[in-house]
Amino acid sequence: MPTRTLARARAFRPPSPLAGRLATQSLLFALGEGTFMTGSAVFFTQIVGLSAAQVGLGLTIAGVAAFVAALPAGRLVDRYGPKRMWALSATGQAGLFAFWPFIDSFSGYVAMAVAMEVVGSLGGAAHGAYTIDVLPPDERVKSRAYMYSALNVGFTLGSLVGGIALAFDSNVVLNALPWFTSCVFLVNGLAILRLPNASHDERTPEQRRERLPGPGPLRNPGWLTTTFFGGVLWTNQVLLNIVIPLWLVEETDAPRVLLAFLFGTNTVMCIFLPMAAARGIKDVTTALRAVRVSTSFFVLSCLITLATHDTVGWVTIALVWIGHVTVTGAELYLSAASWSFEAELMDPRRRGEYQGAAEFSGTLGRVWAPALYTFLAMSWGAGGWLLIAAIVTAAAIGMHPASRMAQRFLEREGLDPHDFAPPEEASSVVPAPSLLEDPPLSPAGDGFGPPTAQR
Repeated sequence: MPTRTLARARAFRPPSPLAGRLATQSLLFALGEGTFMTGSAVFFTQIVGLSAAQVGLGLTIAGVAAFVAALPAGRLVDRYGPKRMWALSATGQAGLFAFWPFIDSFSGYVAMAVAMEVVGSLGGAAHGAYTIDVLPPDERVKSRAYMYSALNVGFTLGSLVGGIALAFDSNVVLNALPWFTSCVFLVNGLAILRLPNASHDERTPEQRRERLPGPGPLRNPGWLTTTFFGGVLWTNQVLLNIVIPLWLVEETDAPRVLLAFLFGTNTVMCIFLPMAAARGIKDVTTALRAVRVSTSFFVLSCLITLATHDTVGWVTIALVWIGHVTVTGAELYLSAASWSFEAELMDPRRRGEYQGAAEFSGTLGRVWAPALYTFLAMSWGAGGWLLIAAIVTAAAIGMHPASRMAQRFLEREGLDPHDFAPPEEASSVVPAPSLLEDPPLSPAGDGFGPPTAQR
């Protein structure tokens, strides 16, 4: 095999065997979730018999429930161990997905949606705490980048499976979608149990009954402010998935088929570029540098997109595409920064609770964006785009003193964020046979991460 080909193959290998196994979990999660999400709109309206308004209302209620459950879920993770809670969440969601075909009313749909979101909230806190606990400090960002690539591979495969199912135009096949997802989540839950224990999983029953020492994340204003600003920065997803597509359809002469190429470009970039974006990100200082790069891409996307209002033909198509590429760059660099913030700014004794608090404050930082950004871009035009860019720039500026405040909080408490580091042999665990044997050859979530982060 040529040397260049070998070098490229090595570039797609995981940073460690353990990172490869964790990437397998990311792929399994996204395969199941992506399959169901692709057909969910048709499933809820055609099988469950709901209106579009009822689907939206149910998702809103479920989102509020997950928001409320974030902090208690984090405390459960700290008390009982992240691996145990992560596996419980995956198998719990497997059971819930299996019941979807038997739901035939709005009340049943709301109850199921709430249960799914609450159980998923537990999984999000557990997954984030587990990966920080079990990965060596110098591998955390690289490994999370590899897992993010695998996550996007899984969503791509899930979309393909879901699309094939929809092509049959059969209620029988639609009913099978949640059962397929249930099987994937069950396999994922069982595979999680085969992963090595994290440090918090080794606590004795007596230690679990003890109250954790020190103040919780709600008394750490630096962490809450940092994650709030992180939520604001993650509104790049609103630009990516809502505002730019609406702008393309209503305010430009670009053909609608371009949307498929935009989302295809985003998927390819998020599969192959996370590790490149994460290179050199290892502490708060380098994470803040990545935030500045991410914000520059976000602002550039706003400027490029607003210019397409007055362009025509191929110029419009090229600029809209470049605007989508730059906002994807914002996503990639912010992902890398967020993984470093998680590793460096959490109380190592309370990583689950800190994950829950991050989900709580991060949601506050982004929940308002779909309505506001859509209004500003579609109603105010260039002025609206500039205001969107200003909001994100202000958040990036605010994140600098906020993260330093969070660092000083840990220093005052005498805490080292690298306490409870994994044993040296953890990163060299040999993958289990069969399912976990070969991680995906590819290069969010978690409360601080994107809204679509791992659960």
